[in-house]
Amino acid sequence: MSTQLPSDKNLPINFMASCFNHKVSTYKFYWLLSIIQEAELGQISILKKNIFARMISNAWYTVNYFHVSFGKQDSMQTKILEIAKLSGITIDEKIEVVYQKLVLSQNKLVNGILRHFDNQVPHWFLSPWFSRIGEEKDSVREKRIYYESQSFNNQCPYALYADRIEINPDWMDYLTTNAKILKDFCMWNLALFLQSKNPNVPDIPNKILKTELRKQLTNQRKNFWDLIIKENGPVTCIYTGKLLNINEYAVEHYIPHNFVSHDLIWNLIPADKRFNSTKSDKLPHDRYFDGFFGLQQTAINIMKSSHPKSKLLEEYLTIFPDYEDSFTKDKFRETIQPLITIASNNGFEFLP
Repeated sequence: MSTQLPSDKNLPINFMASCFNHKVSTYKFYWLLSIIQEAELGQISILKKNIFARMISNAWYTVNYFHVSFGKQDSMQTKILEIAKLSGITIDEKIEVVYQKLVLSQNKLVNGILRHFDNQVPHWFLSPWFSRIGEEKDSVREKRIYYESQSFNNQCPYALYADRIEINPDWMDYLTTNAKILKDFCMWNLALFLQSKNPNVPDIPNKILKTELRKQLTNQRKNFWDLIIKENGPVTCIYTGKLLNINEYAVEHYIPHNFVSHDLIWNLIPADKRFNSTKSDKLPHDRYFDGFFGLQQTAINIMKSSHPKSKLLEEYLTIFPDYEDSFTKDKFRETIQPLITIASNNGFEFLP
């Protein structure tokens, strides 16, 4: 992701670069990102509702699927959860579908929530261009920024109106030509902001936008757990007690993929296919830990003995500097339990 903006001798790029210097919420990041996306479609006059719908759709997966916290001063997370309940849009819906449904929504409550974002972000984003009126009362300052932006004073990037913005023609080419870099700039700063609000949550950058396809776990199945079952015999599902033979199990994430955002072997175990299809992103209770550890310990012992050069064994080194000597129940619990606690604190629910 880019951390610098392309220069332009005719535009005050320094103002754009400083727009994220002062932030207490995610609004500015999603506002600029959404404007760029609309500009890429050739839109110069953009309805505010469309921008707000893009803001929500861009953050939809981060909030609903990964449960990333936006911080106590940020109401976007709460508003997205409200819209999810009112609209019936699923948590894993495609971004563009979420956007279209929100733009076309006739639900008064949903539209009221979208208008909430008109209170601050459209004019506060322009603060670097109008810093000289910073001493005014908020209501007066807002009116002045609206008024002066309509003449594109100080070469501000857009003009503000009640229902729309008009992109400054001098900025349009810059926004579209450099769209990829500008979006990376937004994402980089958003990732830093969200990481500061979620210091113990792993892999924040990969939780900002939905990846359309999850990787299949074919390698982990074929080159790890199938080998374990061939040498050990059937293993027992820790959730249902069912004996699992080859081709009769699913490879499942003990701690939900939605939280850890990886497929490392130390978090994967065989499970009853039917149970796995219903587990979703639920967290395991502590009563399942002994069974989880037992499967992992059996797997390590077999792989060390029969397949010591397996690349998948190296994945244990991400949590144990020397898994051959330090893989004990207590040390493994010290790794797993804090992750489950953090996930729970971020809104993930436990299994019944």
